[in-house]
Amino acid sequence: MHIDELGEAADLQLDSERTVRYLRAGSGPPLVLLHTIRTQLEYFVDVIPMLARNYTVYVLDLPGHGRSSKPTTVEYDEPYLRRGVIDTITKLGLRDVTMVGDSIGAVLALTVASQIPQSVARVVASNPYDYDTRFADGIRRGNRLADVILGGVALPVVGPALGAAENKSVTSHIMQGGLAEGKKVPEPLLDEFDATLKRPGFHYVERNVYLNWRSWSAAREMYGSVTAPVTLVYGEQDWSRPDERARTAQALGVEPIILPETGHFAFLEHPRRLAEIVVGHPVPSS
Repeated sequence: MHIDELGEAADLQLDSERTVRYLRAGSGPPLVLLHTIRTQLEYFVDVIPMLARNYTVYVLDLPGHGRSSKPTTVEYDEPYLRRGVIDTITKLGLRDVTMVGDSIGAVLALTVASQIPQSVARVVASNPYDYDTRFADGIRRGNRLADVILGGVALPVVGPALGAAENKSVTSHIMQGGLAEGKKVPEPLLDEFDATLKRPGFHYVERNVYLNWRSWSAAREMYGSVTAPVTLVYGEQDWSRPDERARTAQALGVEPIILPETGHFAFLEHPRRLAEIVVGHPVPSS
């Protein structure tokens, strides 16, 4: 199903430099859905209709991602993306929000809940990307190709040029490292990612997010002040290591749910299972 068939897409002007693209679908209490590192709102195409039966779902292209604006004069660290999400929630007038995120989206769901507790009712955080110890650390754990390519992109002089050489095949192979064995990124989704990497500013944003890896690890310091109930989910084959998962779970004071045969891109691999975790009961697959 194409994303345009699921709801109403719009561009929200946050200020003179920032525009956030979002999709609204369904009816009920508000739920904000935040995607993974490197992807965009189409990542959630399979789970949106399942959640829209119970919620008014707002799916965002994070600042600099997808079809949101991509200014190349800012640092795309965790605080910058968090501010974009908070400003979007404020502009849309949302209250009692269920925040749901995957990867960096999970980190943002938690830090947003920490910063504006009066607006957040609950958090579901899947595979939070909060453990980097170097440039693109988590993604580079996925497979050898990801490690080699992103290690090159990290270099100070040739890195930007190497990043700009990314194509659909490279994207596919790197993302393969975030999926459980035998699973693949759907071709229509790869087509969306390929179209996005051709947009002006994309390569600056992608590399800059990785350059600001320290900010995603530092975000864990905010977890202790999250007052909303938190559901923490990890794919059994996520890039995070057991000690890193335990550290995050301890900071949040929760026991994580572990999904078997699941990698980093959990909502892509098991949309129905994640939807059931969010809504709290079985859901039809379509």
